[in-house]
Order: sequence, then C-alpha cells, then structure tokens
Amino acid sequence: MSDQHPTQPLPDPSARWVLSTDAAASAPRRRGRRWPWLIAVIAVAVLAAGAWFAGEYIARGIVERTIRDQIVSRLDIPADQHVDVDVRGAVIPQLIGGRLDDVTVSAADVSLGALTGDVEVHAAGVPIRGDAALQSANATVRLDQDQVRALLGTVDGFPADAVTVEAPDIVMSTELKAFSLSVPVGVSLTPSASGGDLVLTPRTLRVSGAEVSADVLIDQFGALARTVVRDWNVCVRQYLPAGLTLTAVRVDGAQVVADIAVDPRITVDAALQQKGTCS
Repeated sequence: MSDQHPTQPLPDPSARWVLSTDAAASAPRRRGRRWPWLIAVIAVAVLAAGAWFAGEYIARGIVERTIRDQIVSRLDIPADQHVDVDVRGAVIPQLIGGRLDDVTVSAADVSLGALTGDVEVHAAGVPIRGDAALQSANATVRLDQDQVRALLGTVDGFPADAVTVEAPDIVMSTELKAFSLSVPVGVSLTPSASGGDLVLTPRTLRVSGAEVSADVLIDQFGALARTVVRDWNVCVRQYLPAGLTLTAVRVDGAQVVADIAVDPRITVDAALQQKGTCS
C-alpha cells in the first residue's frame, strides 16, 4: 500500500476575493482627508500674511507721507522738493508702541536761505504724537563748491567767487595791492565749528606760488595783510531752527560736510522750531 498524502484543494478559478466595504473605504479616505485640512491651513496662512503686508504697506505709506509733509511745512521747503523718508523695521508694531525706532530723512539741494546743500537726518525714538521729545537725532549737510561760494558770499569782504574746495581745506585766492604792485595770495582755510557758527582759519599762505608764514606776509604788507591773515566767522544759525546746532565741519573730497546736533526737545518746544539769530 503506497503512502498517500492529503492534498490541498485547488483554488476555485471563479472565486473572487472581496475586501470588506468598510475597510476599503476607510483606509484611503483617512489619508485623503488630511489634504483638505493642510490646504486650508496653508490658504489661511497666506491670506493672513497678505493682510499683514497690505496693512503694513498702507501704514508705512501714511507715516512716511506725514513725516514728509511736516518737514516741508515747518522748514518752508518748496512743496515740489523731493524728500525721501525711510522708516526702519515693521511700522505697525512701532505705531502701537507710540514711537518710531529709526527714521532717516534725506533731500538734495535743500535751500534754507543762503545755506543750500544735501541734507540727511537720522532720528531715533520719534514720537508719533506731539507731546513727547525725541530720543536722539543728528543731521549732516553736504555743500558742493558752488553752494560754499553762495554761503561765503554773505560775508563782507570775503572773495567768495575765487573759492575752491580742495581737501582738506577751503582755498581762497585774492590779491594784496601795495602802491602799484598787485601780489596774488592764496590762503588755505581750515573749516571748523565754534558756538554754532562756521569758522575758517588760515593754515597755509602762498604768495606768487611760494608758501610763506603769516609773519612774513605781515612784515611785507603791514596792516593790509591782516585782511587775509584772519579767521573768518560765518553765521549759519540764522538759516537753521534754533534746535539745530552746527558741531563740526570738514572737507570731504570736493564737498564741505557739516555735522549738526538736534535738540531732542525740538518736537515739543516751539521756540526751538523757530529760526535762530546771529549775535
């Protein structure tokens, strides 16, 4: 008798495996449900960001335009004068806090009487209401050669038309006349600030191209030489609000650069907003 092994029944070719309806529907459906939620979250985030940036853009425009209008009106600048205003950082949180952290204002060829130049002002802690002082502020004015000549032309006896700007000095060319002689004299003047005014001090003297000392020039021309060998005081306070004080002056290339300190109380003290005077 041969060994007989039980055999497994062959699968029925006509049989079909059917996955439970609940199982078939639930697995892919759970995965699919996640995508609408994710898309919704992304959409809300995008809309919120867009709303923030739209609000920020509008707020920045209003703030910068208001600052510009105030500057134009208080400094008597022509309405068509181009003034750039830059407020650093997000504006809305600063408005909520009541102060603008860092503001830069710049304009080219600003005319304040005989004082004309490119102006740049940096201010920190600018109050958005008129009942508080600034935290700090300073300004820089840059004058080219023609603008320097226009300013020096207000000084009696100064040969402003013969002035050149040659770092590190302002060079004045003139003539000393003795009897029938006319001697060309060049004076290198070092600019500085004293008491809020511009002061030009002779540094070197040239007679007919040769460098000489002040004593030699006085010996040769006497009292006439003292019209050259002298400090020149140029009052600029009459062109600036009283709250602005000239603190330093230097020659940078072909420009004269003036540093100006701003009294933080200028935003609350009307007297500091008025033009200064020359004593």
